[in-house]
Amino acid sequence: MRAKVIIMGAAGRDFHNFNVYFRDNANYEVVAFTATQIPNIEGRKYPASLAGKLYPRGIEIYPEKDLPELIKKHKVEQVVLAYSDLNHVDVMHKASLVNAAGADFRLMGPAQTEVKAKVPVIAICAVRTGSGKSQTTRAIASILRAKGRRVVAIRHPMPYGDLEKQAVQRFATYADLDKHECTIEEREEYEPHIDKGIIVYAGVDYEKILRQAEKEADVILWDGGNNDTPFYKADLHIVVADPHRAEHARLYYPGETNIRMADIVIINKVDTAAPQNVELVKKIVEELNPRAKIITAASPVTVEDPKAIKGKTVLVIEDGPTVTHGEMKFGAGFIAAQKSGAKKIVDPRPFAVDSIKETFAKYKHLENVLPAMGYGNHQVKDLEETINATKCDVVVSGTPIDLNRVLKANKPLIRVRYDLQVLGEPKLEEVLAKY
Repeated sequence: MRAKVIIMGAAGRDFHNFNVYFRDNANYEVVAFTATQIPNIEGRKYPASLAGKLYPRGIEIYPEKDLPELIKKHKVEQVVLAYSDLNHVDVMHKASLVNAAGADFRLMGPAQTEVKAKVPVIAICAVRTGSGKSQTTRAIASILRAKGRRVVAIRHPMPYGDLEKQAVQRFATYADLDKHECTIEEREEYEPHIDKGIIVYAGVDYEKILRQAEKEADVILWDGGNNDTPFYKADLHIVVADPHRAEHARLYYPGETNIRMADIVIINKVDTAAPQNVELVKKIVEELNPRAKIITAASPVTVEDPKAIKGKTVLVIEDGPTVTHGEMKFGAGFIAAQKSGAKKIVDPRPFAVDSIKETFAKYKHLENVLPAMGYGNHQVKDLEETINATKCDVVVSGTPIDLNRVLKANKPLIRVRYDLQVLGEPKLEEVLAKY
């Protein structure tokens, strides 16, 4: 008898764990995936073409709220939690729910899920989403390329559309983003790399992605998502921590796992965080992983046209995941608006429509920023309508992409950029040279 399994996910780690461990494993039958955290990813099917010979009809994807009913209906023996950016209490609430329904609760570790590459891998992960992984990845890529290395970034999955079409994706130009019908969230991760001339891979089947990427890389950079652990076995594991959420280094899953695994911990945003919070992160890292090297870094913001903000009433847009399930109240856009002398930062909630209104209802800590939600055409339209309805002079966009490429704003849109700036010793160049 095959043990019946449900995999709890958010269109990322869940599919990876299935592909590398369960897909061709005759000891298990995965009867369903559940989905949460990301809008509109349930109600689909993991296709037969990706699911393998044991699943000729594919595998259904249900909302996570259906989990207890699914466990009883299918007589499920194991439930695997396979998504990230959860506080430890929520993880145990889910474990209690699963156990109460009669099933075992399982967390899978690196030995069962990491794929070995044929070229060196540097993994960049984080304690929480929005800590600064991508800017760290870009900084490392610049250093390696200056040394003549061919660098390819492989990004944590975001397959929110047609899973068959998204099995292996390669992004080298803006045209590739259009070809793959990328969401705003995908563009936020891919565009900054493309701007730097870095090829990015992503998709669903990460062994196939790796084997294709290896053909054009001397070094692969794993650009992690949320606070997930690497999909690939890393030769160097770098973890970024955010002192604005200092205690989270030991309170979130699997961020604490990343801290304990890290070779290097970069404490980012020290230019805008309280000094006592920076010291708290250092203390937590030293307690959890005394062998890790600690690097401090700033994340200075640059504004496209600061004079256009001074004295004006401003709507601030921020990176969606950072200020929603990342639980930040603000990001780079808010900081830039304040530093540029905005007269007033408006509350966008009264102007929100449809799915954006639902986002504010779900994430009640948000008050003075508009999350750049865009997981599909409907949400992009709602975002555009919310921007255009908001009474303000200018829009300050802290999202990493040019929003003008995906929507039409009826008022000036000022971009904010931010890059990693390492402070003190050791320098990234020195650390990378040792590997």
